[in-house]
Amino acid sequence: MPTITLIEHNGTQHSIVGEVGQSIMQAAMNAMIPGIQGDCGGACSCATCHAFVEESWVAALPAAEDTETDMLEFASERRDNSRLTCQLVIQDSMDGMVLHLPESQY
Repeated sequence: MPTITLIEHNGTQHSIVGEVGQSIMQAAMNAMIPGIQGDCGGACSCATCHAFVEESWVAALPAAEDTETDMLEFASERRDNSRLTCQLVIQDSMDGMVLHLPESQY
């Protein structure tokens, strides 16, 4: 199972082990990671699971679909590497991925 690191805005790091096929949001919420709220339960309708993908991983991910891109318009602190973790489905190839969490989600 892939291990993914989430880094809070204050530098606190959390490593989570996720199941292939599960969203990063689900794995983070199961691990009770601060800064991933997932208010909509993964329906891509709230942007409370917003994260910044470390630049070295951006190209390894599939492009965001229109629904995610539209929802990211509502995300605070949006950047070019912003993604909704509810839309990132864990794959073996994500082992070692690093995501940073925005301060606005605390």
